[in-house]
Amino acid sequence: MEHFDCLIAGSGPAGLGAAFGILETRPQARILILEQNKTSSGGLRNDCKMNFTYPIGFPVEFWDRQSAAQYLERTENFLKPDIMPQKHIATYQKRASRIGVELLSIRQSHLGTDGGLALIKELVARLEKAGVTIALEEELLSIDKQEKIAHTSRRDIQWNQLILAPGRHGFDFLRKFMSANSIPFTDNSIDVGIRVETRIDNYPIVRDYYDPKFLFPERTRTFCTNSGAAHVVQERYTAANGQIWYSVNGHAFSAGNKTNGLVNFAVLKSVDFTQPIASGQDYAEYLASLAMLTGGGHPIMQRIGDFRLGKRTTRDGLNDDLYDFAPSLPSCTPGDISLAMPAKFLRSIWKALKQLDTIVPGVLHPGTILYYPEIKLYANKPQFIDNNFMADTDIYLIGDGAGTSRGITGAWASGLRAADGIIRRQGWK
Repeated sequence: MEHFDCLIAGSGPAGLGAAFGILETRPQARILILEQNKTSSGGLRNDCKMNFTYPIGFPVEFWDRQSAAQYLERTENFLKPDIMPQKHIATYQKRASRIGVELLSIRQSHLGTDGGLALIKELVARLEKAGVTIALEEELLSIDKQEKIAHTSRRDIQWNQLILAPGRHGFDFLRKFMSANSIPFTDNSIDVGIRVETRIDNYPIVRDYYDPKFLFPERTRTFCTNSGAAHVVQERYTAANGQIWYSVNGHAFSAGNKTNGLVNFAVLKSVDFTQPIASGQDYAEYLASLAMLTGGGHPIMQRIGDFRLGKRTTRDGLNDDLYDFAPSLPSCTPGDISLAMPAKFLRSIWKALKQLDTIVPGVLHPGTILYYPEIKLYANKPQFIDNNFMADTDIYLIGDGAGTSRGITGAWASGLRAADGIIRRQGWK
């Protein structure tokens, strides 16, 4: 049976950050990274947008400003991002503040989906050159935590330290892992929203600020803006009961690619549940199943003009009259999102969009498209036993799936923080 100093499940930014963090102090450490997919996955593949300002990407229940600043600096020094310029921020902030909205000024970098894939290739090559073993298409199934043996889809492995970094797609896997290993956690928060797609001319702020972060009342916010060579995609998820469902997301290629003149961004509302709902994950999957039922197995899309009139969008009406661009995700089902989205979410999001149209006039053009659902699954909140995300003896849970981050830089930082705990625990200097 092979033995490793550290076994990392998940090759997204959290897992990669942890591996590089360990190697900085212990270059001879034996590290194995498991990845259930054919290629290294995670947030670096999805548009590769990075934010370098607290608290974006850093859940405040796990990070204060001082600790985040330390790890943000280390993350930035390693990734060496090109920070994008911003213009006219004060003007937009003044407009926003007049109506009770906050626009955050965030230091940002954008590589695009193609740039993210190139970065993954470079990082994996560096790890392999340093002696790290990366096992693709190999899934962690279970562990014997007393014997420190991991059972995978291919073999048994012995480990000294175990890091789980499964990302948002691994939310349900992590929930089952914690239950099987008696790790206390809560799962009572969800982010539910829509993705907006329109012409850049209708949302020109992106020419001044690539991914503007607006915070609206009622815990509603903009998230993950993509422009230029931008398109909406659907992401496949498997529910706890085995049902397949799709959430929409946004991508964009790097600035060197030909623009299609479109922009897309999410508007999300956060909700924390109390009794009697025990699981935000189960509720999110229920909403997703309702959306799939309404959309015939696909997400739903609706033009703003139709939404205002209280009528469904039809396939024939998608490009008539003022509806002057084709949806970048044509596989979505034209319909009425109000049939699938709870009113509490929809009211808050529509209120936010009307405020946004006051700040950036034009975004509510009749041709603008609303896609539903966009659901973010990072509601697991393990009960950690130290400040380095150790949830059980020599077991660390990091990244978006574990609720310790919300995005690439926060995930990388959480990997570094777990690595610091391992280095100290192992006595490596």
